Amino acid sequence: MTFTRRRLLGTACLASLSVAAPLAATAQSDWPTKPIKIVVPYPPGGSSDIIARAIAVPLSQALKQPVLIDNKPGANGNLGADFVAKSAPDGYTLLLCDVGALAISPSVYTKLPFDPSKDLRGVAMLAYSPHLLVVHPSVKANNLKELVALSKTGDLNFAVTATGSAPHLAGVALERASGAKWTYVPYKGGVQAIQDTVGGQTQVLMNGMLATLPHVQSGKLKLLGVSKPTRMPLVGDVPTIAEQGVPGYESGTWQGVKAAKGTPDAIIQRLNRELIAAIRSTDVRSRLAGQGAEVVTMAPAEEEVFFNKERARWAKVVTAANIKLD
Repeated sequence: MTFTRRRLLGTACLASLSVAAPLAATAQSDWPTKPIKIVVPYPPGGSSDIIARAIAVPLSQALKQPVLIDNKPGANGNLGADFVAKSAPDGYTLLLCDVGALAISPSVYTKLPFDPSKDLRGVAMLAYSPHLLVVHPSVKANNLKELVALSKTGDLNFAVTATGSAPHLAGVALERASGAKWTYVPYKGGVQAIQDTVGGQTQVLMNGMLATLPHVQSGKLKLLGVSKPTRMPLVGDVPTIAEQGVPGYESGTWQGVKAAKGTPDAIIQRLNRELIAAIRSTDVRSRLAGQGAEVVTMAPAEEEVFFNKERARWAKVVTAANIKLD
């Protein structure tokens, strides 16, 4: 190849790149041009589903495109997360889930089909709600101390939303810290775990406040403790778990949004702004506050830092409890 020919080819390549760059920038500036799908990796009715449906309308109005909720439950949330991780990195397919639960999965599953840190990127943190420690009304315990004493008789079944889920590990951490003894009964989601505890098939449950509080308010479940550092006026004078002999105890459900790795920064930043505006809107904020969820927002980089800290934190609990799934 002559020098002249090489120079001409190089010039052509540079020209094509110079055209492609503005086209890509234009595509991003025009985004979105079609409906956006929010994948919730759990069944309808859970905390993440409640958040997704609360923000769908204001987000749709801001982006001027339909926002569709797609429930893809399975494998403790990993089925839906894997779907988003393998989707096109164009901002049209998002994952709204319990970010803490997603951070647990790499420690629990030996053959996870994706790596949350490598295949997904943070978009925004939206809300936090503590876990509630509740029992069936027939359980003769009115506080954590009485529950721990009763648990040593070996008659308490502890419902968990799924083996290796955040509520499960919260229960394991509480069991180890308090000296309680109970038998874990795994379910395929929080809704089923709540239903069986309401029905008396299981006696103890640790679950997100958004989905659990209505059953406390109706008297179908008895609240013994809150996993937040401070008391919540919404549940009256019920003490925190930390106050009841487990200093520093805290757990909860952190609803956040992630997208496929490789999604352009401009789209991520736009989504972050609009998601935060949606969750902070007066209607959504007041509605969630009445259900026990606190609006807690983070920028993409902050969400990534939080995710990595949660991953390291729960890995210690998983290792100590020797919890592993294929």
